Amino acid sequence: MAAYLIANITVKDPARFAEYREKVSPMIAAHGGRYLIRGGAVTVVEGEPGLDRVVVLEYPDMETLKRFYHGADYAPLLALRESCTVSHVALIEGYAG
Repeated sequence: MAAYLIANITVKDPARFAEYREKVSPMIAAHGGRYLIRGGAVTVVEGEPGLDRVVVLEYPDMETLKRFYHGADYAPLLALRESCTVSHVALIEGYAG
């Protein structure tokens, strides 16, 4: 069953975040992930969700997603992102129908 990383990111240092964005894309693909949403325009229709830069990644399954997110390859980029953003991130299992 597919698994998803959903992030709401507030960028504090655009230059450093640009470095993160450039480096993370090929790593996501190499670890079986793909972007479904990557910072597109948000149109709020109900409430105040507090969304800034929204990212949704899809992985084949939760184990693959966890291996990427908690892996040694991603650790330096995670530290870079944490240094230049305020992020809220969740790993979520997909719906099997």
